[in-house]
Amino acid sequence: MQNSPRRRNGRYGYRPQPKYSSSVPEAFSLFFQEISNGFLIAFKKLVIDLFVILIKNPTLKAWDEIQVDKHRRPDLEGLENIRKHKADYSILVFTVLIICVGLVVMYSLSPQRAIFLNKNNDAHYSNYFFFFRHLISIGIGLGFFIAAKNLPITFIYRHSGKFLIAGYILCILLAIMGKFNIPLADCKLGACRWYKLGLFSFQPAELLKVGLMISLAVFLGAKASLGKINDWKETILPSGILVLLMIIIVAGFQNDLGTTLSALAIIAFQFFVAGINKANIRIFLTILGILVVTAIAIAPHRISRIATFMNTDCSNLASKEAGDDYHICHAKIAIGSGGVLGLGLGNSVQATGYLPEVINDSVFAVMSEMFGFVWMTLILLLFAALIYRLLKVSAYSENPASRILSAGAAGWFSIHTIINIFAMTGLAPLTGITMPLVSYGGTSIVFIMIVLGLAFNVSSYTNHSVVKDINEEDKNENSRSRRRLRGARSTHRSSF
Repeated sequence: MQNSPRRRNGRYGYRPQPKYSSSVPEAFSLFFQEISNGFLIAFKKLVIDLFVILIKNPTLKAWDEIQVDKHRRPDLEGLENIRKHKADYSILVFTVLIICVGLVVMYSLSPQRAIFLNKNNDAHYSNYFFFFRHLISIGIGLGFFIAAKNLPITFIYRHSGKFLIAGYILCILLAIMGKFNIPLADCKLGACRWYKLGLFSFQPAELLKVGLMISLAVFLGAKASLGKINDWKETILPSGILVLLMIIIVAGFQNDLGTTLSALAIIAFQFFVAGINKANIRIFLTILGILVVTAIAIAPHRISRIATFMNTDCSNLASKEAGDDYHICHAKIAIGSGGVLGLGLGNSVQATGYLPEVINDSVFAVMSEMFGFVWMTLILLLFAALIYRLLKVSAYSENPASRILSAGAAGWFSIHTIINIFAMTGLAPLTGITMPLVSYGGTSIVFIMIVLGLAFNVSSYTNHSVVKDINEEDKNENSRSRRRLRGARSTHRSSF
């Protein structure tokens, strides 16, 4: 047991602070010892001890580390001669503009969605319930964006493994809770993907994606610096084990192939930027193809979606046999109905109950109906501009981990956008991937904001010119690979 410092008491002098256990086993040992004095007293002491051990002490320790790192130049490769400078605020500008578009869309769709659910599901939503929930998610996301921007980059990289472990643990706990029907796990149609926390829900797979993205950025950056990015024993197999575990948990236990595919696309993007060679790319694509085909073959609903994608029939949507054709056909109707200038805000016909998931997966189709071709082109240009700035941060980052992390952020945002648009236009099967920053969904918004905040943070440590590619022509040419990484360094860095 550790004794806390004494606290001053104005009337009686000094008095000792309460005594807390120093470890979890000690806390439980003390609980069983004191249970004879009363269960409630012992349990209260256990809860306090666990709070101090698991939350208070780690938080204070992390805060101390952050304060130290803030006043110390990052001790990272490629940043020895780079001073922290003004971040690339165009990332913030484009992010805020896309958020504003999403808020306008949600304000327009919320009454229609509420009326439909109240009528058909005997619910009691207010007209702007979904808009205010979306607004709360944006507020929380902006808070995490600011936190990710202001955390020292060395602190993030040093603790990247902890984010990954937390993601794995929360996903495994969710699977266990779902197996034993614990109410905290929100399970639908045999898939447990969410924690249900009162009025709010949380999808741990998103945390796992962020943890995997940051951890792989740090790991691949270190291996790229040593010229070992294509070394199977030291790089590819360890990375493959982490990725395989993610596939088993998310695609297997949670039955969420869409999130799995988006995570794999982000990882592939990171490996490409890290300098993986063509031979390993072919092997990676072969293994990925086998895994995807297997995942589809063992799930009848996925086979049905592929069949719908290959042979969509929109001739008889009123029939009960329309099945999987219904969603994609009404999405195409919505897009086509928008014409050149759209039907206007609040005038969507498909949002009145024809198109499923109108504020989630199908939001692009309804936006096209309301805004039309011209305005949707301008909105998509905002998405393209943000992706371009993220890629530029990656190209100008001299630290390998920062470069791969920024590439992962660009991959995350672009993959989600492309998959969602392709699914709604019939160019890809329906996957359940949301439109970044626009679709309704708190977990998705919060974690994409974290990823954008990390890229915004990295933009404060960029070079004034494009850094040569992280590449490796031969794994024995380590010194030449390191020289390539350092070739573009300059002592005069500024924002780009």
